[in-house]
Parts: sequence; structure tokens; C-alpha cells
Amino acid sequence: MNTKYRILSLILSLSLWAIIPMTALIGLAPTALGLEYNKEILIEADFSGRDLTDSSFTKANLRQSNFSHANLRGVSFFAANLESANLEGADLTNATLDSARLIRANLTNAVLEGAFAASAKFDGAIVDGADFTDALLRGDEQKKLCKLAKGTNPVTGRDTRETLFCP
Repeated sequence: MNTKYRILSLILSLSLWAIIPMTALIGLAPTALGLEYNKEILIEADFSGRDLTDSSFTKANLRQSNFSHANLRGVSFFAANLESANLEGADLTNATLDSARLIRANLTNAVLEGAFAASAKFDGAIVDGADFTDALLRGDEQKKLCKLAKGTNPVTGRDTRETLFCP
């Protein structure tokens, strides 16, 4: 009988030596990979509250879409149409907004820290409480935004006009 228990004990021990390292490797895998929505037509799509870190919406039509309170860190909206989109409370830290259309977009309390928005259009956008710290904007767009800017971002505590370097 003792030999039988020793063999079972040895088999169990060896299987644990195989299972534990595999579990550790699986635990180190990234939790989410960036999704690709490039060139998609997503008019009025609802992405509210979602974690879309490092996703790509290059040249996507996102008119009237809802990204409120979404994690959009590192997301690419290059040349995307975000006309009348709801980005209220969204985290756009280090996002690429170059050549994006943010006309009449709601950016209330959004964080755009470090965003690249060199050729983005913000005509009629709502930027109350938005944080543009270290965002790269064209001078003419910055002036337009300064005419609309007011409030303080509730997450970062920064004044919108100060983050835009408004006079």
C-alpha cells in the first residue's frame, strides 16, 4: 500500500510543478489588447464607460457616438469624424486626435493631457472643465478654444483656461 501512495504523491507533486508555472504565466498576460475600428462606420455607437486603452479608430465615422466616461488612453482617433460625439468625462491622455473632427463634440470634464491634436477641428466644441495640459494644438484652434474655455477639471483639479494658456 505504501508504494501506491508514494506513486500517487509523486504524480500529484509533478503535476503541481507543471500547473503552478503555467498559472503564473497566464497571470502575467495583458488584461486587454487595443481593439481596431479603423475606417468603420459607427454613427451613434455607445462606448460609454468602456476601457478602450490603445484602441484605434483611424478614419472612423463616429458622429454622435457616446464615449462618456470611457478610458481612451493612447487611443488613435487620427482623421476620425467625432462630430457631435459625447466625450464627457473621458480620459484621452496621450490620445492621437490629429486631423480629427471634434465639431460640436462634448468634452466636458475630459482629460486630454499629452494629446496630439495638431490639426484637429474643435468648432463649437464644449470644453467646460476639460484639461488640455501638454496637448499639442494648432494656434488658431487654441484661440477658438480659449473663447469657450471655463471651469476646472474635477479629476486633475486644473483650470481649463490655464491648461490652454489662454490670455
